[in-house]
Amino acid sequence: MAPPLLILQDIHLHLGTTPLLTGADLAVGAGDRLALVGRNGSGKSTLLRIAAGMVQPESGSRFLQPGATLRTLPQEPDLGTAASVWDYVEAGLGPADDPYRARWLLGELGLTGEEAPARLSGGEARRAALARVLAPSPDILLLDEPTNHLDLPAIAWLEAELAQFRGALVLISHDRRFLERLSRAMVWLDRGTTRRLEQGFAGFEAWRDQVLEEEEREAHKLDRKIVREEHWMRYGVTARRKRNMRRVGELAALRQRRREALKATGTVRMAASEAEGGGTLVAQAEGVTKGYGGAPVVREFSTRILRRDRVGIVGPNGAGKTTLLNLLTGALAPDAGTVRLGSGLQMVTLDQKRESLDPTSSLQAALTGDNGDQVEVGGQRRHVIGYMKDFLFLPDQARTAVGVLSGGERGRLMLARALARPSNLLVLDEPTNDLDLETLDLLEELLADYQGTVLVVSHDRDFLDRVCTSVIVAEGEGRWQEYAGGYTDMVAQRGRGVEARPATVPVPVPARAPERAAPQPQEPAPPAAAPKRKLSFKQQHALEALPGRMAALEKEIATLRTALAAPDLYARDRARFERFTVALGEKEAALAAAEEEWLELELLREEIEAG
Repeated sequence: MAPPLLILQDIHLHLGTTPLLTGADLAVGAGDRLALVGRNGSGKSTLLRIAAGMVQPESGSRFLQPGATLRTLPQEPDLGTAASVWDYVEAGLGPADDPYRARWLLGELGLTGEEAPARLSGGEARRAALARVLAPSPDILLLDEPTNHLDLPAIAWLEAELAQFRGALVLISHDRRFLERLSRAMVWLDRGTTRRLEQGFAGFEAWRDQVLEEEEREAHKLDRKIVREEHWMRYGVTARRKRNMRRVGELAALRQRRREALKATGTVRMAASEAEGGGTLVAQAEGVTKGYGGAPVVREFSTRILRRDRVGIVGPNGAGKTTLLNLLTGALAPDAGTVRLGSGLQMVTLDQKRESLDPTSSLQAALTGDNGDQVEVGGQRRHVIGYMKDFLFLPDQARTAVGVLSGGERGRLMLARALARPSNLLVLDEPTNDLDLETLDLLEELLADYQGTVLVVSHDRDFLDRVCTSVIVAEGEGRWQEYAGGYTDMVAQRGRGVEARPATVPVPVPARAPERAAPQPQEPAPPAAAPKRKLSFKQQHALEALPGRMAALEKEIATLRTALAAPDLYARDRARFERFTVALGEKEAALAAAEEEWLELELLREEIEAG
């Protein structure tokens, strides 16, 4: 048997004063397909960075076989100061690597290589980073959340590409379907240590539950032994003093062992506050059409959504999923057709960007609306600390700034806020982002029991299969079609999954001109479109200024992250640590808003030029 290519042994690392890794191990052999899984904040990304040689542990050893090549896809790719995407990808090639493969990968991922890194969206930056790490065909490939910001066609392509990859693969992902298809062994990072299962993800959850049940039994045995020893202490101290002192010492040791036992992290307890009232009909769309000066994003779409329906909306990035969602909820008026909403609707929306969270606000204030220490859930008043515990927050986090929370913790906070408000219509935009597998399970159970209606936009195929009663799919050129069942059912009925959008982009004018010829007699349409043929001065100025602003924000974010990476910062200057974390949250929120504004303006410019 060949020796491992990469070995991590007895890795220890603290995050401030909190132990993060306490003896973690990792061994990667040639051709391995490892999935690294664990709760949010358990240290998966940190362990992957240690494996890549990017972070130095406090203790433990790292060994990489001489001559073995290793490439890493970080959770948040940084394209640095590269002049173009091609320069960034080319910089990752070795002397023996094939530049033609890099060009091919860029084309497969929908990029030309001529794009300016500062003008890329989050999804485009991830595609460029994927091309950079895949092009050299390394011996070891480390991927941290590779499906983040990718649409369904890109995820399907990446699955097929990695299935053909001959090197060793270590990946972190919360996408069950992705893990099931690519993993052959699991590494579970739990409470600072690792356990390995020589099976793929399909067998992992049953094994994990078995391990936790065994731990629970051992803890119960320890508790009973302590009770017996305490009983002896009270009523049985009659033997010689030396023997008595020995048993007293043993009892103290048992108690110490019980105190130091690291219990498994609890599970989220979710319950949605359901509003009373509301009729059977939630929304009915008839012949709805919507465009933004160019070809319609939604063309003559009709549907009928009833109470208790769970409707998924899927399609490639830029297909108009958010537009369709806004039409169905009445947030956007159609250009043609009608949308009728049911009576008594109480809607709660969960946005994917967490934009409604104030990074300077405390966790308690975010849940209570900065109004005391009580939160109303399902018409009943509850103390905020008790409600926080339902979502795995510790009592001492009540006054923690939102900006300090991890991505997974912010996701749980958004769920806690949304589910506390009375509703009979839940609108969820990428609700699975940053949530660990256990929390996803409970969210799915909640949605199954929820008595209202759910509209969800998601790229998670397993989540769509488990939740949805029907799926609305972008068919191209503004056409949308509804299919019964989840994502897998849709694929079976349709005969294919969601295709990449570029298939319709190269021929926008010839494909759409005949369809627009029919409504020509409607005279009001051309004058309405004419004023939108040019960006306003304000829009043009913003389009030119935003890339510089985004670049400046990225530099500030990088500076803050570098400062926060200092292992002794928290212990040395806690106030400075908290100030930096709050500032980091604010800068990241500002960058996300700037990227969204730039993307909207760029799409508008492209539509105007195409028209």
